[in-house]
Amino acid sequence: MLGSTHGTFTTDPRRAHVVACGELPRHAVHGTAATADDLDVSGRPLHSDVPDLDRFFRPESVAVIGASDTEGRPNTGITRQLFAWAERVGARLHPVHPTRTSVFGTTCFPSVADLPEQVDLAVLLVADPLPVVEQLAEEKVRFAVAFASGFAETGEEGALAQARLAAAAVQRSGMRLLGPNTNLNAFEHFREDLEGPAIALITQSGHQGRPVFALQELGVRLSHWAPTGNEADLETSDFLSYFAERPEVGVIAAYVEGLKDGRAFLLAADRAARRGVPVVAVKVGRTEAGARTAASHTGKLTGADAVVDAAMRQFGVIRVDGLDELQDTAALLARARPPRAEGVAVYSISGGTGAHFADLATEAGLTLPALGEAKQAELHQWIPEYLDVANPVDSGGHPVGDWRGRKIIDAILDDPQVGVLICPITGPFPPMSDQLAQDLVDAAERTDKLVCVVWGSPVGTEDAYRETLLGSSRVATFRTFANCITAVRAHLDHHRFTAHYRSPFDEAPRTPSPSFRKAQALMRPGQQLSEHAAKQLLRAYGIRVPREQLVTSAAAAVRAAGLVGYPVVMKASGAQLAHKTELGLVKVGLTSASQIRDAYRELTDIARYEGAELDGVLVCQMVERGVEMVVGVTHDTLFGPTVTVGLGGVLVEVLRDTAVRVPPFGDDQAQAMLSELRGRALLDGVRGGPPADVDALVEVVQRVQRMALELSGELSELDINPLMVLPRGQGAVALDALAVCR
Repeated sequence: MLGSTHGTFTTDPRRAHVVACGELPRHAVHGTAATADDLDVSGRPLHSDVPDLDRFFRPESVAVIGASDTEGRPNTGITRQLFAWAERVGARLHPVHPTRTSVFGTTCFPSVADLPEQVDLAVLLVADPLPVVEQLAEEKVRFAVAFASGFAETGEEGALAQARLAAAAVQRSGMRLLGPNTNLNAFEHFREDLEGPAIALITQSGHQGRPVFALQELGVRLSHWAPTGNEADLETSDFLSYFAERPEVGVIAAYVEGLKDGRAFLLAADRAARRGVPVVAVKVGRTEAGARTAASHTGKLTGADAVVDAAMRQFGVIRVDGLDELQDTAALLARARPPRAEGVAVYSISGGTGAHFADLATEAGLTLPALGEAKQAELHQWIPEYLDVANPVDSGGHPVGDWRGRKIIDAILDDPQVGVLICPITGPFPPMSDQLAQDLVDAAERTDKLVCVVWGSPVGTEDAYRETLLGSSRVATFRTFANCITAVRAHLDHHRFTAHYRSPFDEAPRTPSPSFRKAQALMRPGQQLSEHAAKQLLRAYGIRVPREQLVTSAAAAVRAAGLVGYPVVMKASGAQLAHKTELGLVKVGLTSASQIRDAYRELTDIARYEGAELDGVLVCQMVERGVEMVVGVTHDTLFGPTVTVGLGGVLVEVLRDTAVRVPPFGDDQAQAMLSELRGRALLDGVRGGPPADVDALVEVVQRVQRMALELSGELSELDINPLMVLPRGQGAVALDALAVCR
């Protein structure tokens, strides 16, 4: 980590493990040391500085190291492009080459030290950038771009070379470095004749950004392109933070293979969410093959996909799978105005088309409100009575060819329930389709509601498509049903999310709770705690456990059962015991002293046979009625501690019905986790059963989150299974627990 050589911040025990591991807050690397208010209780940053990248994208002076004008050489084409770019942005360009006196008619300097002025940006067209970076650092250059490959993407040796490169740039002088293993995308030609909110593009693989960049040819404005490469220094989160603050940026589109710093990414996403700037991202790594290939391409971690997915959703990042989805969704979000209503109206010339689209849209979660009787009567002035106009609206075809077509569109848009009008045109049928397209464009110009068209023709050369629809800045045009639905859902979801967004970092705990010291005393580094010890840990954080006693003899077990109250459960308790049920180390429903003695003898015999060392046998209150849930903590390589909730019990591995969040998060996200569960209905009561105490479950999740944050340096894993959620108003009880210390 770059920050590991930047000194010690504090002796605060809350952050001792962070300093020891070299995981200093990122903003301290390029700024001032963190204060207590800048860090949460786990020692991780709550704020990040926005890097000043103005002179990167708009430098006054540029040096090209390794410049060439010899035809046929790769550097010549790059140098020519950089000259053209420098002229467009008004920068002075200085070629640097040890054996040339001029390049393309411009004076060439033999070395960095001979440059006539201090430069803002240096572009390195050399195979070994390290010596040049060291020279640039001496000359106080602000930014450098290293194109060379052969670094972290090649393995451990390359990663070490990359670390040396970053150290030479950042730690020596504060110079910011883009790359290595990057390209020319930042220096492309961005059209300046386009208006409206722009797309800012971030890619770790330059070629993957081409579809979005090409949107300029359709009249969609692009303002920046950041090809981050291996991210030795400048990374996705730096550009995300910077773009979120730019007034011209309406949406940020990103292609992400791996993340260098999960926390930095969340802080950047939080900044965008606070400012209402949508972020749309393709994140590679949903499968093992994708994760492996992405890691080898950039040398970064892809992260556990379920955690990445949840973290993005938690901070409002819209995750899509395909580059076509990235292109279409970003274009819509850049152009569309905030929705006035969430209702979607589908208008088609065919009942079959409307029904098909309505099915897909409803399945995706879009709301298609039934139009009122008065509105339907109005539409039937122009549409035959036998056609359905409740939504979807079926015109039957003929009205779109004359004056009635525009009347129908205006009437639908005037309905207060409707915020989005979608017209799927599955194929051209001139002249009717030409008139329909023109009416949609004209209607879009007079409304602040979103008008979308799906043009299904595979040809794409029709005038109605290329001239009328693509020529409009107010109509969002798609080629497939799926991409239209994805983009519209993202548009509505984004505005709903930002309207109620409260940054979890503002409310994150900064000081340890009274439970922290009690819990620390229970931790055993590198060991798994017994159930008895794990439950003590839960008690320290106010999580309810059953009445129980730990005993070491049959006689003591009988006495304990009398105190706890029959019927009881007896369980072997030992640090090596993870799955006691499978080993026969749990006995339930014991109602007499003889059963207690027999159970004690059997449990200790089995444990002895299995070679398990016990700290005793637990005699526990039997809790029968409730919904079995699981709540847990794991440590993710990218994001640190994560909290999971799901359906619990002995089938937890089979059901795999869980939701995850990255702390910090509020009650709203805890409730959202429950809504994501396929078995959520169990908490509402089934087959006449009472509803479960969901508030108590949310409280347990929040207490576990606090534990995860405060003990992030000591707790590797926590598994409360089952957590019995009792009927409403009766709370929740942790019947079993497993804890593993770091």
